[in-house]
Amino acid sequence: MQYSKDRGEFRPIVSSKITAKIRDNPSSALEIFANPMPERDYTIRIRIPEFTCLCPKTGQPDFATILLEYVPEATCLELKALKLYIWAFRDVGAFHEAVTNRILSDLAEATAPRFMRLTAEFNVRGGIYTTVVVEHRAADWTPPPPVDVPSG
Repeated sequence: MQYSKDRGEFRPIVSSKITAKIRDNPSSALEIFANPMPERDYTIRIRIPEFTCLCPKTGQPDFATILLEYVPEATCLELKALKLYIWAFRDVGAFHEAVTNRILSDLAEATAPRFMRLTAEFNVRGGIYTTVVVEHRAADWTPPPPVDVPSG
């Protein structure tokens, strides 16, 4: 359950309210563009080293590096819109697991990729590091077999 700080107190709120807050922020709209090579499986990797949200218990900022990897189908994410979407979480109180899953859900909904993996590596808090890895896989997609390249 996520929490919202209201008049100096933390009170429980449901996920849909957090999502609505993010979606109501004009800078949080995701944009897509046509995949220039939809007939080919290829991987797009995006590293986002400045993700922040708020600890739902203390209101203190949580910092993370997010690694997004995906195999696009018909569309790709536009990077400036992605950056603004990620920034929209700065004032949102959410547990690491919840915010990582929410981001993956939103990105997968926007792009309908063949495959998408989101890894969120949160900085240390209280001597504990947290890494959350979530995946989306299209029902009809089978990854190609890995290629072993011999070393010289």
